[in-house]
Amino acid sequence: MTTAFIPGFLLGLGLIVAIGAQNAFVLRQGLRGEHVFAVCLTCALSDAVLIAAGVSGFGRLTTALPWIETVLRYGGAAFLIAYGLRAFVSALGKGGSLVPSNEAPGSLTSALLACLAFTWLNPHVYLDTVLLLGSISTQYPGEEAIFAAGAVAASFCFFFSLGYGARLLRPLFARPAAWRVLDLIIGVVMCAIALQLVTRH
Repeated sequence: MTTAFIPGFLLGLGLIVAIGAQNAFVLRQGLRGEHVFAVCLTCALSDAVLIAAGVSGFGRLTTALPWIETVLRYGGAAFLIAYGLRAFVSALGKGGSLVPSNEAPGSLTSALLACLAFTWLNPHVYLDTVLLLGSISTQYPGEEAIFAAGAVAASFCFFFSLGYGARLLRPLFARPAAWRVLDLIIGVVMCAIALQLVTRH
């Protein structure tokens, strides 16, 4: 069992640990202490669905319908640019200078919708995570489900560690300048990923 589980866990962790739009959002929610459990669970469950789809043959669908990749790419880029601009406005305006405890918390619905958008509108999820995990799982004939379970376990461990571990950084983010810097970084990350999506061939 561990023959397939451990490679699945390590590969799954390696694919999601890189700084990206989804991770930046989870970090920000964790720092604010807003709907952390719901956001982490949504990310992890979404990954579980995508991993299962990849292992069960989603890659064949994208091969048969190549236009899906184009729709996901430009749709995801548009969303990331919009969110990136919002982060810049927050960093440069009054909103970026507020301590999170003094801000009105965002609604659960808006947090979950943003979380789902970061996950499902990201073409990298389909092109990298889904296709890569799906293809590598075939190297473990008869143990594809165990391989997928390892990748899913990595996703749950990572997102909950990121969301709840963010509280360790709260003393730093008690300073308004730190929030401005974080928003600027998030804005740069979002726009950089969007640019990468539209220029990717």
